[in-house]
Amino acid sequence: GGPRPGRLTTRPTIGMKPPWFEGRDDDDDNDEEEEVEFGSNATARRRRLQARAAAGARRSVAEALDAEKLWKRGHTGEGVRVAIFDTGVDANHAHFKNVKERTNWTHEKTLSDGLGHGTFVAGVVAAAADAQCPGFAPDAEIHTFRVFTNDQVSYTSWFLDAFNYAIATEMHVLNLSIGGPDYLDRPFVEKVGEITANGILLVSAIGNDGPLWGTLNNPADQMDVLGVGGIDYNDKIASFSSRGMSTWELPNGYGRVKPDVVAYGRDVSGSKINGGCRSLSGTSVASPVVAGAVTLLASVVPKERRWDVLNPASMKQALVEGATRIGDGGGPNAPKIYEQGAGKIDLENAGRILSSYPTKGRASLVPGTLDFTDCPYMWPHCTQPLYHGAMPFMFNATIVNGMGAVGWIEKPPTFTRASDDDLSEHLDVRFAHSETLWPWTGFLAMYVRVKASGKELASPGIARGTIAFTVASPPGAGEREVRTSDVAVPVTFHIAPTPPRERRLLWSQYHSVRYPPGYVPRDNLDAKADILDWHGDHPHTNFHATYDWLRNNGYFLEVLGSPLTCFDASQYGAILLVDPEEEFSEEEISKLTTDVNENGLSVAVFGEWYNVPIMEKMKFFDDNTHNTWTPITGGANVPALNDLLKPFGYAFGDRVLQQAVVPIGGSRLNVQAGANVARAPAGAWTHVGDVSERDARHEKPRRTNRKSAVASFFQVGEFTGPPQGLNPKPTAEGSSASPNATAKSGRLALFGDSGCLDSSHQGAPCHDFLGSILRFLTENDRSTGLTDANTKRGEAYATPADEPLPSRRVGVDFDAYSTTRGGKPGNEGSTTCGPNDPMEFWPAGETFESVSAWSSKRATSGRFSGRTPPARTVKDARDDSPAEVPRALIRAGGGGGGDVRVRAT
Repeated sequence: GGPRPGRLTTRPTIGMKPPWFEGRDDDDDNDEEEEVEFGSNATARRRRLQARAAAGARRSVAEALDAEKLWKRGHTGEGVRVAIFDTGVDANHAHFKNVKERTNWTHEKTLSDGLGHGTFVAGVVAAAADAQCPGFAPDAEIHTFRVFTNDQVSYTSWFLDAFNYAIATEMHVLNLSIGGPDYLDRPFVEKVGEITANGILLVSAIGNDGPLWGTLNNPADQMDVLGVGGIDYNDKIASFSSRGMSTWELPNGYGRVKPDVVAYGRDVSGSKINGGCRSLSGTSVASPVVAGAVTLLASVVPKERRWDVLNPASMKQALVEGATRIGDGGGPNAPKIYEQGAGKIDLENAGRILSSYPTKGRASLVPGTLDFTDCPYMWPHCTQPLYHGAMPFMFNATIVNGMGAVGWIEKPPTFTRASDDDLSEHLDVRFAHSETLWPWTGFLAMYVRVKASGKELASPGIARGTIAFTVASPPGAGEREVRTSDVAVPVTFHIAPTPPRERRLLWSQYHSVRYPPGYVPRDNLDAKADILDWHGDHPHTNFHATYDWLRNNGYFLEVLGSPLTCFDASQYGAILLVDPEEEFSEEEISKLTTDVNENGLSVAVFGEWYNVPIMEKMKFFDDNTHNTWTPITGGANVPALNDLLKPFGYAFGDRVLQQAVVPIGGSRLNVQAGANVARAPAGAWTHVGDVSERDARHEKPRRTNRKSAVASFFQVGEFTGPPQGLNPKPTAEGSSASPNATAKSGRLALFGDSGCLDSSHQGAPCHDFLGSILRFLTENDRSTGLTDANTKRGEAYATPADEPLPSRRVGVDFDAYSTTRGGKPGNEGSTTCGPNDPMEFWPAGETFESVSAWSSKRATSGRFSGRTPPARTVKDARDDSPAEVPRALIRAGGGGGGDVRVRAT
């Protein structure tokens, strides 16, 4: 799509009341300004007000988190330098007694705050004790870095300059209430690593894109950064708070746990520009809450050893290990680890940890306990057992190294069985880890399988053990011995007998292409405030509700993060191809054709819209960087899908279907922006009807004088019965399945829209429809209404001859973003099978006893994880920043739109 876009911000508006704030004047000298969320009502708002009152007749969020206990002991942040990267602070603001320096990094000639966001953030961190809304660390030194203009514009180069100055002036704590989805903005990402490598404790907002999953913002999703989510005063996850997992690691690996912790972020009181207090909501509020807590906690450690002990790792350890999990005992809807991380920060607990923290530091693993049976906290891992023959269970933990900015694994990780347990003998546990832990952190990925000995398990059970390894770092100042730290973490798994084939489903994750770096547009064309497809398209991110539905209905869902050549089709009832954007290789097409024709594999395809004129209309010129940005594909890569489906006589078209109610069988479906079925083989059950269409000339869908096929279902081959091991259901006529079925043939199901399965910007879910499809595919159930006689066609179906099938875009270099075509976009997968696949598909002679080397080349834990520390100086830090990147604050308020700005690099 032209030059590679840079950091696209999802919440660029800053400092203003979002549209859903009530019309109160910001300058009223009271703290009763309340945010009202979309869909909220008077009862919900009253509950929030009551919760806020119950948090105390306390004046501030600092007091609500018991900062007074530390204040009474004489800890007030004295001697700690805190950097506020925001919109500035006025010179003579009454709430700030200790503003040491104000700097401006924008093109505007002012140091003052014209928006109020910087004032609010600084107030939460360090407003004076006698202010109406005191901050956490009233005696801390405030250093303001004005990196946003009054027009709410910023660029990466401004941040790089300001970061360099923060390093040069030896800041201790730095708050970033900013974020965006571009974790591949390398100059920014690497500079953040340089910031933390210099010992600066960096705190950042996780994002305001909740309640959607897979929406973590960068830099809060980086391992060395304290990523902060938001809760309300009822200790409930704020709906606006972004949630995990991270998506750097997809498709080969599994995402990391983020946020690290949560803090109050709704209805928080802070300083206004002209004095007095206001209340705001958002993770840009929760971030300074934690930054203020970090600043206060730093003063707990005596000055003579403070900066020997404190670093980004030790502070993360204190906050994470001292956090209180919220929602314990709250039932199935209690917050999950990918929503709350370790839980709500606890100043008392964290203070105790820091007070006794060893001067030489120590290493740890986050999470510190891996109980994969603990539901719902450890969702999704606790919801599906391990069993023989499954894709390996993967989990990605973070190694935190408080001994030094640089470290390594001295003794590789091992798994030791629990002495009182007999099921752990069936586990094969392998690891990947960062070759170098820098800065302060690295990844530890585990791959867990059930050995052949577990094939004969009679009943489900528990397997327990311990993961252990040793971390080392160079000697500290005046030391001669390498520092070492042993880490041991308990781990618990569910193990069960292998389920029957018809209950096992495979999800192709490998064929998802996302932002960053390419402009992959959202599937829902009406989601104009969120134009990118960046949520991961994974069953544990934006398809989480579909995953839950499948598990609740007895299906076992495994994820394929490699090409279609890396799985055994005989193990699965069906494979799900949902919203695929990746190309399919000739080897994949050949194998899938064989799997369907000869191995009884069934295929469910949920496509998406693809229309070149609409894509061309979606391009826009970015007046900040003077580049045009255009989609590299449609909602799905329909030309690639058609290549895959051609051996079966199927193809999608380029009509864009959109209608609130489309009846198919017994289901009434919401089609948000789907593709029509343009070709179907003779004998297929093809559902054709009057469906509204959308085109490049019309924003709204409209009726046409043509009918469109919206779904089709097909039994491949000559049929004499159902596939082996599967029990046919009676047909609508009361007889068994088609008398011509053979054991070698699978079935196909095509539907042109995945939006009803996608929890992001979903119109209405279609899980019952999915259930009907799966019963047809895996059980040959003909009673669902999908295969009634009225829809079966004796001849092949095709759209009129004057409607050619969709073709790939001309002038767009999609190959640069395609792993299959050899592209290296930065988050590509592997074209060969790896440790995330069954052992029988590993390359010849490969054992993956240590998969670290393999994973460091892939996405197991992010492109920049475990890299060698760059030899960089302040002077040359901008040499690899060829273009400007507009950046944005995460707006207080928790949602909304705004002008989207991008750049090319």
